[in-house]
Amino acid sequence: MTYKYRSNMPDRSINGFSKLSKPEKIAWLVDSYLKGKPQSQELLGQFCQNEDLQGTIDGFSENTLSNYILPYGVAPNFLINDRVYAVPMVTEESSVVAAAASAAKYWLDRGGFRVEVRDLVKVGQLHFRWGGTPERRAELLPRLRTVLDQDARELTSRMENRGGGVLDLQWLHLPEVAADCYQLLVEFDTCDSMGANFINSVLEQYGITLETWCATAEGLEPAEREVEVIMAILSNYTPRCLAVASVSADLADMAVPGAGMDPTTFSRRFELAVRIARQDPYRAVTHNKGIMNGIDAVILATANDFRAIEADAHAYAARDGQYRSLSTCTVENNRFHFDLEIPLALGTVGGLTKLHPLADLSLALLGQPGARELMTIVAATGLSQNFAAVRSLVTVGIQRGHMKMHLQNILAHLEAAPADRAAAEAHFAERTVSHSAVREFLNGRASRQ
Repeated sequence: MTYKYRSNMPDRSINGFSKLSKPEKIAWLVDSYLKGKPQSQELLGQFCQNEDLQGTIDGFSENTLSNYILPYGVAPNFLINDRVYAVPMVTEESSVVAAAASAAKYWLDRGGFRVEVRDLVKVGQLHFRWGGTPERRAELLPRLRTVLDQDARELTSRMENRGGGVLDLQWLHLPEVAADCYQLLVEFDTCDSMGANFINSVLEQYGITLETWCATAEGLEPAEREVEVIMAILSNYTPRCLAVASVSADLADMAVPGAGMDPTTFSRRFELAVRIARQDPYRAVTHNKGIMNGIDAVILATANDFRAIEADAHAYAARDGQYRSLSTCTVENNRFHFDLEIPLALGTVGGLTKLHPLADLSLALLGQPGARELMTIVAATGLSQNFAAVRSLVTVGIQRGHMKMHLQNILAHLEAAPADRAAAEAHFAERTVSHSAVREFLNGRASRQ
């Protein structure tokens, strides 16, 4: 196969890679970078048998070569606001789905999860430089707002018909950036869509309108006609698009089988562990990562943007100036209470939610939820994951359960035969799993055969 190299480019570089066909891209990569991986061409050649479906998947991104496969699982028995769900989860990490399912089953008999969605407000920003004075903003804003609304009507009318649209607008001065730096901070309700494209389109139209208005509006001072739009973009920080999930039970009902401690001791240890995560950033990061194990898995399964959700959650965790646990726990009046407060800007229409067949299936599995209901499911899954992790930490330790789930990965890495796998599973049923222990066990079996 012939590739179009440029003579002045370094070795293994290529001009026009995006214009090659998929087989040509794969062949070039194998030839240039993967000669030491004899199975690379076969691995990269794993496509859907349905050509139309593969074409849809290829269109999600650029320079697509193959499909990266992740496990798609389900955690059943989630009782959320008196309705039982089987929650789809996409993750490669051992024990995540099992832990979520275990915690969901634990709370199924204790009233389940209660989740309140506080609001659906999302935010966008138009940043610009302006020659006027900060004192004139309040006087000029009503006039500007009227023109902004008029010029964006074509973009906002459909969202308004669905019950959403632009909610509020503030004109802010940012002297810490530059003396002439300003911002239009705009609040949106995007209903059941995540709304990124809608928000960005409205903001870019606002930028055009602002420039025109400053140039043509009557009664402006010469300095007030000087405007330079810097950027228009949504913010992934959505502190008012908030869900609060909680579980609660009498202390007498907080028995944990196999914990080796009474319900009161378990609850006290659990509460202290969460308080540590509220105060210690080192612990808080890992604590919140456990929450996001569950949340990200549902976000991926429903084709929402897990990167935006992650950034939003971690910013919210540091909203008072210190990074803290997103969850809190109290034990008072013989009652255990555990809750999670987290921003979740989600969508159930638009984007890839219908284009990706498994995302469409996930939403069907959940009963075709709207954005609010999906927020309740995701928040409950995050709290469930957090409960399972802290429960393990304060009882048997995190490695016992995690490494049992990881046993299959170790056996696969060591290329254990089926009979050896079965023997290893029985041997480690009540033993601590580690890579070295599994290797030693397999070597011992081999020496006896």
